[in-house]
Amino acid sequence: MDKFFELRTIVIDLLKVILDEQGLENALPFSAVTVERPKSAGHGELSTNAAIVAAKSLGQNPAWLAGELAARLRLDSRLQEVAVAGPGFINLRLRPEVWMSIARTAVGAGPEFGRSNIGAGRRIHLEFVSANPTGPLHVGHVRGAVYGDSLGRLLEFTGHDVVREYYVNDGGAQVDALARSAYLRYLEANGSAVEFGDGEYVGEYLISVGIGLKERFGDELIGKNEAEWLEPVRTYAISAMMDLIRKDLDLLGIEMDIFFSERSLQETGRIEEALAELDRRGLIYEGVLDPPKGSLPDDWEPRRQTLLRATAHGDDVDRPVRKSDGSWTYFASDIAYHYDKIKRGYDELVNIFGADHGGYTKRLKAVVSALSDGGMPFDIKLTQLVRVITNEGASRMSKRAGQFVSLREAVEAVGPDVTRFVMLMRKNDAQLEFNFEEVRRQSKENPVFYVQYAHARICSVLERARSAGFRVDDSDLLDCNWSLLAHPDLVALARRVAEWPRTVDQASRHHEPHRIAFYLNELASDFHSLWSKGNSDAELKLLDETQPDASTARIGLARSAGIVISSGLGILGVTPISEMRN
Repeated sequence: MDKFFELRTIVIDLLKVILDEQGLENALPFSAVTVERPKSAGHGELSTNAAIVAAKSLGQNPAWLAGELAARLRLDSRLQEVAVAGPGFINLRLRPEVWMSIARTAVGAGPEFGRSNIGAGRRIHLEFVSANPTGPLHVGHVRGAVYGDSLGRLLEFTGHDVVREYYVNDGGAQVDALARSAYLRYLEANGSAVEFGDGEYVGEYLISVGIGLKERFGDELIGKNEAEWLEPVRTYAISAMMDLIRKDLDLLGIEMDIFFSERSLQETGRIEEALAELDRRGLIYEGVLDPPKGSLPDDWEPRRQTLLRATAHGDDVDRPVRKSDGSWTYFASDIAYHYDKIKRGYDELVNIFGADHGGYTKRLKAVVSALSDGGMPFDIKLTQLVRVITNEGASRMSKRAGQFVSLREAVEAVGPDVTRFVMLMRKNDAQLEFNFEEVRRQSKENPVFYVQYAHARICSVLERARSAGFRVDDSDLLDCNWSLLAHPDLVALARRVAEWPRTVDQASRHHEPHRIAFYLNELASDFHSLWSKGNSDAELKLLDETQPDASTARIGLARSAGIVISSGLGILGVTPISEMRN
């Protein structure tokens, strides 16, 4: 029950009637009409720009049009106040019983409140994490992992069919470097002194891989040429790292549907197939790229290459797909991978990358557009860096140097709930600070504690009410006298509960699960405020045995908030606990 959408529909319908009566053209940009919560509470509960949008398009006076529209809105019995403000905004205030009816609906719907079918079974391919299999996940990967998993939960909450996929980069030079590093640990496990070179991984996490290689091969690989040991060591090391990564993801409750191997593209001819498809579309040619802007690298020289005409689909430059030595570029594998996704029949593709992959956005969008004739919706979301703050200060991360805060360390230090919630307390493209000491504190400054504590308080008041003899099962709460709830603070909480369906809708459409975290923090704040005021104001005290009818209604309102908090935390992958523990 999205009251914002409902009122927007009413406003647009009335606007069309006015335009028809005046003989005015009504082919207006109605998509620009909004009904939103105003920034200032003094401007009402809701505000619409409908008159401004229509007047601008028609060349009419917005004040006149706003007056006409406001006069008709005042005839709606659900509206308590309609006022024209500024250049033509219309501010609205609903009657308390309207908001309470939505809160009551939440109690009746339970966990289904706020769910929708806007996805209508659309199959969405969601690629996220996809960290190189060269070591365990670090805290920088956590953000993309949590964001991706929460987005998947959000999309499923709105009726989408989501497939979660991890692209295993097991075909590039980095896995050869991993194999060489693992081989050194293998030699070390066999008693040899070793020295790591530049570009090799020195992290202690490879010690166990070296021991495993010794158990598998004994001393069989010692003294052999690299050409003989590279492949078996690489295969073993990648498998060991992927087992480690799966365990890391499991700590956060993240389960992938598919792990897709880059190497499989190279071994099954799918790169050739994808490039042949682009060639059939006239998008592959032999040419010479313009020199890069700025000072030229010392080794740059103009040379003919096999190029993708990416500029035909929105990229800034055309892109090489084959190196001068005849081998495929890394980009060629990306092309084949996204061609494979398209062929699998998804309705939409979503990729979640770290900020360091921002330069790939335009070229990948060009590829998907080229391979689907512009018909495949494709969204790329970038997650900015995580700045880790510990007692020792800010932490810098490097897998190669073996210096990083691992995902496992972070989760074991603060728990999966805190880790997940904190990672969603900023929009994905904003930098985020992860302060280990702050997120451990059980205080209102800790957002996950603040929200979980609200849910625990609601559970506790329900239990205390039952112990006092109140009938507070959901069926009983539906039948209580909700009309007793007219105090502005009670209405404010009901209004916040009523925003849940719209919050879910907007978060899902824009692929922004952080909106859920923001909303839950606001809802928790409203509830905690009400709880505190109830200590001194009898009209706001949730459980008062001298006012059984009013208490039951107030508990019903609290229960509606609890239902929403539980659903919201579920989308974020956070546990909605029933009691706080030290």
